[in-house]
Amino acid sequence: MKPSRLDLNSAIWHKSSYSDGSGADCVEVADNLPGIIPVRDSKNPEGPALLFPTPAWAAFVTALKA
Repeated sequence: MKPSRLDLNSAIWHKSSYSDGSGADCVEVADNLPGIIPVRDSKNPEGPALLFPTPAWAAFVTALKA
């Protein structure tokens, strides 16, 4: 079975509040796609994105805040 590709053209990307604007270590997240949270390197927006199920991303963010 050939893996399918998720179309991220409708993703609305948000840069991490921890990105300092100097061009280093910038992470972007899109939270407008149902059931999935894509994460990418803002310096390479045409490159690959990591895809996380929404519950897994929520658990990750909660753990970071703790």
